[in-house]
Amino acid sequence: MPKRTIRVGSRDSRLAVEQTMLLLREIEKAHPELSIELITMKTTGDVILDRRLDQIGGKGLFVKELDAALADGRIDLSIHSLKDLPMEETPDYPLVAYSRRGDPRDVLVFPENGSGSVEKVGTSSLRRILQLQKLFPDAKHEMVRGNVLTRLKKLDHGEYTSLILAASGLNRLGLGQRISRYFSPAEMIPAAGQGVLAVQGRRGEDYSFLDCVHSPVSKLTSLAERSFVRALDGGCSSPVAAYAEVHGEELALTGLYYHEESGAVTTGALTGVVLQAEQLGEKLANKLRQEAL
Repeated sequence: MPKRTIRVGSRDSRLAVEQTMLLLREIEKAHPELSIELITMKTTGDVILDRRLDQIGGKGLFVKELDAALADGRIDLSIHSLKDLPMEETPDYPLVAYSRRGDPRDVLVFPENGSGSVEKVGTSSLRRILQLQKLFPDAKHEMVRGNVLTRLKKLDHGEYTSLILAASGLNRLGLGQRISRYFSPAEMIPAAGQGVLAVQGRRGEDYSFLDCVHSPVSKLTSLAERSFVRALDGGCSSPVAAYAEVHGEELALTGLYYHEESGAVTTGALTGVVLQAEQLGEKLANKLRQEAL
């Protein structure tokens, strides 16, 4: 009997492929009756590298080509870094699985020669810039775009004195040894969903075979974090951050909100029952918005 073929879409960067393969190997091991075909493609966000994402259309630029492939049947599902996805879920292309979370922390990376500093930090994230300035008031920053390997090459060639990157990406590329300093989530609140891989599918189709890679805990923390950012209309254009942890039947959520008109930065935390993850995100967002006024 012929195997059922599942065509999986991914961005064509090395990190995206490595992350996608983490899940595909688990699926193949749990479901030998399936044949998995990887289809990679370059997205608009991978091509336009001379401007920040908020200046060219936001996080959706990393997914629209893959969404189009889902729509016309070229692929059956796509795998993304959750933090790269728009906060508004598309009903026709729902998120059907959330991976176990990798290390959610941001990290500082110095050049290979070891002579690093925060004199000129490469990052294009307004969220990271805002929190970096609190930790290192004299730090300077400059925009850097491109995939992780491209950024590391620029760093090692002397274009920057350090970079801020996600620990999970470096670890998944086997480059954890490049990490010079970890920022705790209390020091630098991560992007919503950082460290989680999300599987996007088509509405109405059977994705029960993804149970082997799905983490209910990651779904809960992701729902809370993304609800917080969505309630504040945040994403690429505003430095909003959120981080949640599950402890038994409780979910603890920490958030950061930047009020652009006043320049006020507010952080706060709430704890609630896990079954009200999204409501907790909205509640914390409303609380911090009021405090910033």
